[in-house]
Amino acid sequence: MKFNRNYKMKKLLLHKKVLLLFAFISITGKIMAQNTTTWTEKSAAEWLQSADWRNGVKLNVDPSVNKVVFAEQYHKNKAAWDKAFAFLRDSDLLTIKSGKYVIDEDTVYAMITDAPSKTFEQSAWESHRKYIDLQYVIKGEEKIGIAPLATATVTKPYDEKADYANYSADGKYYIAKPGTFFLFFPEDVHRPNIKVDGYDVVKKLVIKIMVAE
Repeated sequence: MKFNRNYKMKKLLLHKKVLLLFAFISITGKIMAQNTTTWTEKSAAEWLQSADWRNGVKLNVDPSVNKVVFAEQYHKNKAAWDKAFAFLRDSDLLTIKSGKYVIDEDTVYAMITDAPSKTFEQSAWESHRKYIDLQYVIKGEEKIGIAPLATATVTKPYDEKADYANYSADGKYYIAKPGTFFLFFPEDVHRPNIKVDGYDVVKKLVIKIMVAE
């Protein structure tokens, strides 16, 4: 009887280990599949609409955002993006003080500004290589220009330490206001902080998320 009992226990434990192994393989396979997915406009749009990425954030994504690159970058570095969206979700943005907020060491950090907007002539086209910009106007409104990097002309070469270059470019302009955030990837030359009539001071959040290779 004791032999049979021990045999049954060992068999049950082996069965559980096999089930755990299959579960681990299944989860690992799904993660690898996400990381190696070749995203299309359709699949990226479906993923964006699924809201799996939101982590509780209820803001809108501006239609200008490159959905394919967003999907690629999110799945390559999900932990970093989840921390960025958790900061966006959990912070009291209306009362948070201006300054820099470290979210995940050098991988993700946020900057809060509460300052006057710029005239069109004071603003400048820029892009970044190391970090992706998540830009969100908390209070007020501002105009933001966006142009493809391929169509822009460099006016100030890339500064690796500061992570930016300046350009001359022709782009489309959008009004940034509370409720909607923008994403700017290395391929996106952007011209933020342009004054909108009636809004002299704008409170703004910029989250920097390291580019995943």
